[in-house]
Amino acid sequence: MQTESMPIHTTVTTASQLADLDLDNLQFGKVFADHMLVIDYKNGAWQEPHILPYGPIEMSPAMAAIHYGQALFEGMKAYKTQEGEVVLFRPQDNWARLNKSAVRLCMPEIPEELFMEGLKKLIALDADWVPQRPGYSLYIRPVMFGSEGLLGVRPATEYKFIVFCSPASSYYAEPVRVKIEEQYTRAVEGGFGFAKAAGNYGGSLLPAQQAHAEGYHQIIWTDGREHNYVEESGTMNVMFVIDGTLVTPALSTSILAGITRDSVLQLARDWGMPVEERRIKVQEIVDAYQAGKLQDAFGTGTAATIAHIKSITFRGEEMMLPPVAERTFSNKISAELDNIRYGLAPDPHGWVVPVK
Repeated sequence: MQTESMPIHTTVTTASQLADLDLDNLQFGKVFADHMLVIDYKNGAWQEPHILPYGPIEMSPAMAAIHYGQALFEGMKAYKTQEGEVVLFRPQDNWARLNKSAVRLCMPEIPEELFMEGLKKLIALDADWVPQRPGYSLYIRPVMFGSEGLLGVRPATEYKFIVFCSPASSYYAEPVRVKIEEQYTRAVEGGFGFAKAAGNYGGSLLPAQQAHAEGYHQIIWTDGREHNYVEESGTMNVMFVIDGTLVTPALSTSILAGITRDSVLQLARDWGMPVEERRIKVQEIVDAYQAGKLQDAFGTGTAATIAHIKSITFRGEEMMLPPVAERTFSNKISAELDNIRYGLAPDPHGWVVPVK
């Protein structure tokens, strides 16, 4: 598909909600920017893109996504620098991961130029929704789903791709308490845990809800075969600093390739810190804690960036980690990522993409 001369038809809202935005009382994912990008796929090709006022969409009760789970999404952010420039953080990586998820779910890949052009024009139009305040951003949600009405178990022939946005502050207000999950499984080898598929999140809600009822913020997922190895933490990748080494589970078909995860590992290597991507036994975490070598633990993800873990509970025993103020690495990495995104530090890897 050629997109060089394809116009993006834009309908500007006549009823902007920007004046009602209250940054001091912002709840994640509850307030939405004025516009959304919508692109349909039918007859074997992506159709003309449109930017429309944010609002409801029509759907068939037989829509493939709600019957057979052909639905995926991405999460990314736009930031506003001190000079007022709006920038994106590693958007090409989100595009690549979206297409990887699409292939796994028998959905059409979207061309990079179409994705990037539509994304930039949408964010440029809603640039005033990007807060110019430390710790704030505009969360961007691309989503694709099978929109064809059918009750036959096969890939849909029609899809809808939508990008909409929500201003955001901190995802977690405090360091989190987590428990190691040994009953439920997030994903298994050979499945689609590596894809950002909606079904992965639907299946995680019950164990997370049960953990909340027990006083935990989230859970640490273990492998589906033995429940002996650490995989992810809630909806995030998870990392540990053990005796001066940054350790994180190696990627597999059951673990999402997080973009924040990759950024943290790259910066750690830049700084000369030992990094290990490998399988991590739960017992190794317990042993490191008991030996006084578990120095840090945190989740990484787009929404939270760095989520400090306050404690880890395993089989009823709570392991308290050092106070956040005393943690060298996770505080340093969190500050460095923010500085790169807000234009306060050099961007040696070309992660920041201006919206012009």
